[in-house]
Amino acid sequence: MTPRRPTRQITLGDDRVGFVKIGGGKPDRHGNPTTPAPVSVQTMTAGYTHDIDKCVAEIHKLAAGGADVVRVAVPEKKDTDALKHIIPQIKVPIVADVHFHFQRALDAVESGVHKIRLNPGNINDRAQVIEVIKACKAANGGKGIPIRVGVNEGSIIERKDKQKRAKELGAVFSDHKHGYMLAIMIAKLEEYLDIFYEQDFYDIGISAKSMDAALTIDAYTEISKRFDHPLHLGVTHAGPKETGTIRSVVALGSLLTQGIGDTLRISYANDPIYEVQDGLELLYCLGLRERKGVDLIACPTCGRIQVDLFTLVQDVRKQLAEKVTVPMKVAVMGCIVNGPGEAEGADVAVFAGDRRGIIYVQGEKVANVPEAEILPRLLHECLEFQGKVLRGEVKLGEKKVDIVPPDPIGELGSGWEKIAAEKRTQTATLTIGKS
Repeated sequence: MTPRRPTRQITLGDDRVGFVKIGGGKPDRHGNPTTPAPVSVQTMTAGYTHDIDKCVAEIHKLAAGGADVVRVAVPEKKDTDALKHIIPQIKVPIVADVHFHFQRALDAVESGVHKIRLNPGNINDRAQVIEVIKACKAANGGKGIPIRVGVNEGSIIERKDKQKRAKELGAVFSDHKHGYMLAIMIAKLEEYLDIFYEQDFYDIGISAKSMDAALTIDAYTEISKRFDHPLHLGVTHAGPKETGTIRSVVALGSLLTQGIGDTLRISYANDPIYEVQDGLELLYCLGLRERKGVDLIACPTCGRIQVDLFTLVQDVRKQLAEKVTVPMKVAVMGCIVNGPGEAEGADVAVFAGDRRGIIYVQGEKVANVPEAEILPRLLHECLEFQGKVLRGEVKLGEKKVDIVPPDPIGELGSGWEKIAAEKRTQTATLTIGKS
């Protein structure tokens, strides 16, 4: 892991919803040092913003799922009008996604939104951009709110001039796609940011998304060399979860390991709660966020599995997600061949035998139960262990004894004896046969 790239830090939120810091490591505008904030997870509501009750309910769901920031679409005035009723009911910073009309940005600021997202490809009139900047500087009692400048591959190509569009599209789909697109993205950013700098406005985040994972990596790598603003990572139009997961994790994981990225959104054509869950899991896996809840490991597909492991794993995952808050490691292993070694260090583990499960807590065997009782007993042990952690009686990851694999045959304690007895019988038979 490369250390995080130092950036200017931006802050969004208010006293009621709380504050989320993004980026950091460089002195602020007053010369005060800043510490890099944890990489934050964002998502976007799927419903209409003007449907106030449904929008509020969706924001609550996403915030409860772990979203640090939620973005809403404001294509029409009825959407920005709705923000006046939505924002007082929620407890997470809200970003207004402005599409084609700068007036929606002004309306959103007036409604108390915590951040504005502008796209240079859609709002590029200099005077209009300056109006938005001035409104954001004056917002929040003069403290100001930040602006994200979002350059997307799909929106930076000229749309109105048909000849220019044809020329740009021809270049995009030529053999030099990445080089040309990078040039456009960087040029658009430089052009746009010059307006902000002239207005002495630096509370800026940047994104440069593409549907192409490789181009996304190249774009953010090059942009990180040229600008010191925090970067919002994402792969746009990533597709359904089944393929979008791979596309997003390849690009975002690669950038994060290089120290690039201060906030992210994994985008799916699906319920946005999955974007939050997978974004958090990515950060947990890279050690960029402290895990909340269970770290569940389980066997892959294997011919040695002797119970309905995959149903068991899903049931364990769902129930523990609702009941466990401490970051305990739980292992659900389908056999006793590799299970003990693969689950080494797990706080609670189960190894399946022949339609049975042997359960361990920090290396100590606590139960041997039939398959039907594995789930309730495992959940019981996890909750018992969580209680001990919360009371300070045990520590996470503290192994008391080495896990001793259960005998592979028969009841516990009899398997090895049976094998030894069979070997003695075979040896005696061979000896008699030779004589």
